[in-house]
Amino acid sequence: MDAEPPADESPHISRAPSLWHSFRFAAEGMWYALRTQRNLRIHFGAAAIVMTLATWLHVSRFAWAVLVLLIGLVLAAELINTVVEAVVDLVSPEFHPLAKIAKDVAAAAVLTVSVTAVVVGLFLLGPPLWEALFES
Repeated sequence: MDAEPPADESPHISRAPSLWHSFRFAAEGMWYALRTQRNLRIHFGAAAIVMTLATWLHVSRFAWAVLVLLIGLVLAAELINTVVEAVVDLVSPEFHPLAKIAKDVAAAAVLTVSVTAVVVGLFLLGPPLWEALFES
């Protein structure tokens, strides 16, 4: 006979049995998103280009910190957008105007963070790149 869950725990809440399992589940989520989300792969590619460029230009530690923070924000925004799309599809498999709004606004959030990252990246990498290409 199955034991009843304690009164303060919902039977619908699952907890990772260990910290290692939590990391494994996160890795599975990242792997799923990389396999299925074209835009996430594009963002990873752009991040690789930015990091290669920053390495070549020998940018400051502060510039590196800002670039890494922005890369993390863009990737996190794209992952959250994937979550929103999956949940919306789960609860509203048929077209619904509110489902469209949720998906569109989540995509707009990714676009906002991405455009901000590009602008800040240009401020940080533009001058040293210009100097390296044209003033050497």
